[in-house]
Amino acid sequence: MTRAYWEERAERFSREDEGWKAVCSYGMPAFYNRAIDRAQRRALEPWLSPGAGVAALDLGCGVGRWSRELAERGAHVVGVDLSEAMLADARRRTVPSPGVGSCTFLRQDIAELDVAGAPFGFALGVTVLQHLVQPDALRRAIGRLHQHLGPGARAVFLEAAPRRDGRATETGILRVRSEADYVGAFEGAGFAVADVTGVDPPGWKYRALPLLPRLPRPVGTALLAAATWIQVPVESLLGRRLRSASWHKVFVLERR
Repeated sequence: MTRAYWEERAERFSREDEGWKAVCSYGMPAFYNRAIDRAQRRALEPWLSPGAGVAALDLGCGVGRWSRELAERGAHVVGVDLSEAMLADARRRTVPSPGVGSCTFLRQDIAELDVAGAPFGFALGVTVLQHLVQPDALRRAIGRLHQHLGPGARAVFLEAAPRRDGRATETGILRVRSEADYVGAFEGAGFAVADVTGVDPPGWKYRALPLLPRLPRPVGTALLAAATWIQVPVESLLGRRLRSASWHKVFVLERR
């Protein structure tokens, strides 16, 4: 994962709307990224209240959308990201509010995580580990996180982990791993996997992506819109339950 890539991505898109084009699907239409954001929020809702006053880490925080969410629920959040441009926008969007938690933002590579104030009681990472394309970087990031959490602390990750082969959607900054790969990496670092739930079954909108470059732009956009909106009611009603059919999974971990 190169810093230059994320800096360029942030400089192009982080100030648009909610920053979705920068932190969800790179440069994709607003309707597509809005659907991704909603699916993520539904899937993560049970885990977004770590408790008032809890020290929390937001890994790969981007423009700070999840840092702000956790702070509004009372946590004191340290958001870390590789891109200074992303962090500048996170600071711009974050307005301190009396009586709630706080946000601090730091530039760090999560594979070399070193944040003062440990141990933390909670950590969140949303589509961040999938951008650590090298296995060694993944192992180091999970290991460093384990060292920053206190006993019994919870960590929650939302990552691409489809049941079917997802290599057609991989790029130089995205590695699609299986659920078993992630579970093995988490347990190898000393975490217990307390739960795994679904996010976005049945994954039609992601399977449509490799077709887009081969189609005329209006046709590709129409296909993507159809796949996205057909999937919305399934996600809304059954997203967390249809784990095996989901393209992304939520992994709930406990530090042993």
